Amino acid sequence: MVPNVDRVTALIAETAAEEVMPRFRMLEAHEVQEKSAGELVTVVDVAVEKRLTAVLSELLPGSLVVGEEAVAATPELLDELAAHESYAWIIDPVDGTGNFAKGREPFAVMVALVRGAEALAGWIHDPCSGRTAAGELGGGTFIDGARQSVSGVRELAKMRGTLHGSQYGPSELKRRVQAAKDILNPMKSLHCAGHEYLRMIAGESDYSFYTRTKPWDHIAGVLLHQEAGGYDRLLDGEPYLPSDHAASGLLLGPSEEGWHALRDALLRDD
Repeated sequence: MVPNVDRVTALIAETAAEEVMPRFRMLEAHEVQEKSAGELVTVVDVAVEKRLTAVLSELLPGSLVVGEEAVAATPELLDELAAHESYAWIIDPVDGTGNFAKGREPFAVMVALVRGAEALAGWIHDPCSGRTAAGELGGGTFIDGARQSVSGVRELAKMRGTLHGSQYGPSELKRRVQAAKDILNPMKSLHCAGHEYLRMIAGESDYSFYTRTKPWDHIAGVLLHQEAGGYDRLLDGEPYLPSDHAASGLLLGPSEEGWHALRDALLRDD
């Protein structure tokens, strides 16, 4: 049984208010580290994940918790998640850590609840504004009680969105992303997947493409985007699953027709 969505929303908001915001623009140099090339972690990431792991485990006894920082320490957790058939929480304690560490917005706290390969609920919380996007499978997506809907645009020429051809993607795919920019004329990236999802589910942008597909960056957002009417698939047309942490490209579109138009632009022959 999925825990009460509002209860989880309150726990996330409380954690952000007490662990994130008091340290925003207050970090000391030694409280920010590079855990891998280009990947930052702060004491706040660790504190938020520790607290959410405790409260969410208590809310759903026996559930697995997989957080970004736990996986950084124990990569085998991703294999455990892929094999786990019961409830699991997936946590991104501070999405947009690079922004947060530099004392700038936006950043977010993201949480998803899955059971096996199925996403059941998702939350994206903006600590600065205090607003939360939340929803559960089959129930729609809401931001602070207001139901959300994607733009639904079908024509490629009318779409606005972002392309994220990161250092983690295959070189050929990154090349295609660069080439597609001439056709798609993308918006400036927010450097925070959580806020890219917030823009899409509110109909403020139309699409996003990622060459990095870690579950903490996308599971919550994909569920919320789909519940708001979006169409999301891997580039091969298969649904995105919690185990797809090494997939070659996740594309989110405002409609099925629009998704295919976007994929054609990304995969076109030069």
